[in-house]
Amino acid sequence: MKSASNPIPNLSGFSERNGSWYAEEIPLSDLASQFGTPLYIYSKKSLTEAFQAYDRACVDPTGHRRARIHYAMKANSNLAVIDCFKKLGAGFDLVSGGELARALAIGADPKSLVFAGVGKSADEIAQALQAGVKCINVESIAELHQINRVAQQLNCRAPISLRVNPDVDAQTHPYISTGLKGNKFGIAYHEVLKTYREAALLSQIDVVGIDCHIGSQITSTSPYLDALDKVLDLVEQLKKEGITIHHLDLGGGLGISYGSETPPDITEFTNTLLDHVAKRGFAYLDVVLEPGRSLVGNAGVLLTQVEYLKPGAEKNFCIVNAAMTELMRPALYEAYHAIVPVQNKNLKSLTYDIVGPVCESGDWLGKDRTLGIEEGDLLAILSAGAYGFVMASNYNTRPKPAEIMVDGDKAYVIRSRENTQDLFSSEARLPD
Repeated sequence: MKSASNPIPNLSGFSERNGSWYAEEIPLSDLASQFGTPLYIYSKKSLTEAFQAYDRACVDPTGHRRARIHYAMKANSNLAVIDCFKKLGAGFDLVSGGELARALAIGADPKSLVFAGVGKSADEIAQALQAGVKCINVESIAELHQINRVAQQLNCRAPISLRVNPDVDAQTHPYISTGLKGNKFGIAYHEVLKTYREAALLSQIDVVGIDCHIGSQITSTSPYLDALDKVLDLVEQLKKEGITIHHLDLGGGLGISYGSETPPDITEFTNTLLDHVAKRGFAYLDVVLEPGRSLVGNAGVLLTQVEYLKPGAEKNFCIVNAAMTELMRPALYEAYHAIVPVQNKNLKSLTYDIVGPVCESGDWLGKDRTLGIEEGDLLAILSAGAYGFVMASNYNTRPKPAEIMVDGDKAYVIRSRENTQDLFSSEARLPD
């Protein structure tokens, strides 16, 4: 059901056929019957196609590899999801010791791991150095010295790149903009050369790269090109000073269509960036790209059931069994997700706010949606593969949902549903 109030993106792994929604070859209603709701469902086909769209641009017609994809695990870190990308040839972008442990758990090559993040602890730095990661992205001068101290204690070398804050407006939501001088991320552009000089003098530091990431859900190529030019200008200046940069990390952040957005085609976007690097004379650099949302966002849906339809004085409410605890993005960012009935029953349509059972007025999943539904119906919340389950919580003592991966006509449980006892099994009462 598509309307002006509920625009629906084009999806490769999910489709409507004769009034029923499918995940690849399996009806969503069958998955709800088998695994219950709320339920996260991912399409392996969609994950694969998105990765291949990037990878096509990473190899030129002569077979020379121009760039490598390092999946940004923060978007969706389920072991089955990251294992799928590893088998396709991806490396990984990590932002915590926990994500490092997940990557190592699936057998990722440590040299395919880039450790990022604005507040790495000494323990996390030690874990990364002991694992032998490709690079640690440095976000401040204080962190640079911390890395050097930890490397001294471990008697090892620390490969680093500096994350440049280029002061470029990514034209995205302020909560997910990371490249402006008012953001907490990266080293201020005017401080970068001085910091590289300082890094080159530290006893345990190996300068290997330069990094830039300007935000998320970016739907235009121009901010990337603006940031890229500023970073390449730095590489030129560093070369003149005898500081050699081996790799260029362009970060991620390419947006997806949640319904009405028109982001660039992935392959064309990637070709544009890599061609620009070559035209500037830097084709010799090892280029790293770190997409997250654009690989997994439209590869997942959240399935939920209508509990009650509640007419109100000013609004009609559709109360479902999913909530902000399952999908935080609407409450946190006022983000839009298309919501569709899993089976179209040709019922009279009314306009609803889709809300959950959590005791917060901010617990909503969609506002002013025109839907023909009744109590007991299933709804699919689309484009939920990125920043969905990974941001889920147990607020109100709500168990987290199961996660399912669909591959053709087969469905696999890739995370079991929590039960209530799981939530307080590590707690203890005070003695009498």
